[in-house]
Amino acid sequence: MSRRVVITGVGVISALGHNTAAFWARLCEGASAIGPLESVDCTQFRFRNGAEVRPYRPENYFEPRELDFLDRFAQFAVIAAREAVADSGIQWTAELRRRTAIVTGSCVGGQTTEDAAFADVYRHGRGRVHPMTIPRVMANAGASQISLELGITGPVFTVSTACSSSNHALGQAFWLVRAGVAEMALAGGSEAPFSFGNLKAWEALRVVSPDTCRPFSKGRRGMILGEGAAMLVLEPLEAARARGAKIYAEVVGFGMSSDAYHITQPSVEGPAQAMRAALEDGRVPLEAVGYINAHGTGTPANDPTETAAIRAVFGPHADRLAVSSTKSMHGHTLGAAGAIEAVATVLALQHGVLPPTANFLEPDPECDLDVVPNQARRAEVDYALSNSFAFGGLNAVLAFRRWDG
Repeated sequence: MSRRVVITGVGVISALGHNTAAFWARLCEGASAIGPLESVDCTQFRFRNGAEVRPYRPENYFEPRELDFLDRFAQFAVIAAREAVADSGIQWTAELRRRTAIVTGSCVGGQTTEDAAFADVYRHGRGRVHPMTIPRVMANAGASQISLELGITGPVFTVSTACSSSNHALGQAFWLVRAGVAEMALAGGSEAPFSFGNLKAWEALRVVSPDTCRPFSKGRRGMILGEGAAMLVLEPLEAARARGAKIYAEVVGFGMSSDAYHITQPSVEGPAQAMRAALEDGRVPLEAVGYINAHGTGTPANDPTETAAIRAVFGPHADRLAVSSTKSMHGHTLGAAGAIEAVATVLALQHGVLPPTANFLEPDPECDLDVVPNQARRAEVDYALSNSFAFGGLNAVLAFRRWDG
């Protein structure tokens, strides 16, 4: 059994906006949401900037008793899920709740809660921590709360593969629906990495830019961390048509691979293998692809490696591809990156507008692709890829098709 799978609902909360409409509008403007961090004292860091969700008041979304159980990252997951479900117009039945899957991705889980607990124990010498520390820290907290809130009793789980987490989550959800294991899936990812201890750990890696994120640009100085969440509703084409659902795009393929090369340094072959696998899974001809939402972190090592991988896969067609990195605007949201960028990709297909690579200054000969610098571009694209490549060498690529009805 193999069914066509379409996206019928999307939800986003990010530094670019608290909903999908705001997110998309600012992407099209090429507006970067990177700025001085406000939630953490950065006087002891080499970097001061990030892409925060602000202003954010959790009490506007949750009751006090709910907040006892929910770290910031899980709150974001639930907010995005609520929007995606409302957007899809789902009419729940007991059977549909039983046959629906929830698959989320998160790299670091409840980092804010964990950091506060360590500070209580080691810095302040307190004898106890918040009684809900474990439920708040666990990476599946967002998925579990979505399940509780919506009454979904089908397969519910969380994937943690560093920066590829939510692309892996979306890919698994896609395969579950395509194979008939699930009748519907709510999938995506969430992250809230802005805690003192976690930022100190990122500082030690020396990959964070001291100013902003300039993917593929000569003189780029590193990545910029971001936070947020995105969730997507996936369902069989037949079911979506039967209920008259709005369709954003079709998910046609998913590919994954492992570099088996280095824990932090990227390789060319691993990402190339994942892109080929996504194209083969979706039976997508190379020349049909018109856009790639790149992993595009803005680090000196990643961008030329991804460029080489794209050229290895597409050959001469790489010169006709548009390739942009929206991390230049919403930051690198780690385990949420794939989901946020999947929404950016399907909206690009739907609207015929390619989001730009913002903050671009000067072409880099090692990144010799059409990176849609600084300004969005009108373009009708039939197929697009969304790339996620993670520390540990774990790669996940999604292939989408524009929906024409």
